[in-house]
Amino acid sequence: MDLKKEAAAKAVSMIKDKSIVGLGAGRTIAHAIEFLKKNIENGLNIQVVTSSFTTNQLLLKNKLPVLQLSSLNKIDIYFDGCDQVDKKLNALKSGGGIHTHEKLLASMSDEFILMGDETKLVDNLDSRFPLVIEILPEAEVFAATKIQMLFQGVKAEFRINDKREGPVLTENGNYLLDIWFDKWPDLAIINPVLKTITGVVETSLFYMMANKAIIANAKEVEVLERS
Repeated sequence: MDLKKEAAAKAVSMIKDKSIVGLGAGRTIAHAIEFLKKNIENGLNIQVVTSSFTTNQLLLKNKLPVLQLSSLNKIDIYFDGCDQVDKKLNALKSGGGIHTHEKLLASMSDEFILMGDETKLVDNLDSRFPLVIEILPEAEVFAATKIQMLFQGVKAEFRINDKREGPVLTENGNYLLDIWFDKWPDLAIINPVLKTITGVVETSLFYMMANKAIIANAKEVEVLERS
């Protein structure tokens, strides 16, 4: 059984006609696009917007109706994957480095729903994944120094491009700083504290943002709701 496919099927079943649907990135989203294409062919009337270049290309390839994010002030429902999600639906979205755009879509949506298999769900966020911070290039040294002063003992590394010399650049032309906590501080303080630092654009911690999480395991597909 492909658990990501099961989660995607459940997600698509929650989409209402005449909705504006936001999609993130990853294999679960790719499965969702397959289901959406079939539903549109069967009469579902929706429009789609995405935070991901790769997803955008897949949507265009499948001839789904794609909107530009900059033309919208709200969307009805947004689906995305994550690296980890805890029982309170706080999530880390660190891998792709597009969390600023993903957070914009999540903030614009009436309903933000995470998707994944059972390996994504944890009691508490752990140190397997870093917190990723998008930083203006001009603030590289200043912001990194401030962060290590505020959270002493963290391991911090700018993400390096493995295909060419130099740092990874986001779609906004900024740098990504990966930081690892030995033990996570109170999640409630992380975003407010980091975003007081001039030059910090956004973090990959989605704190109290998701309304629901679709988690597929071998027995069932659960829909968890934030209390």
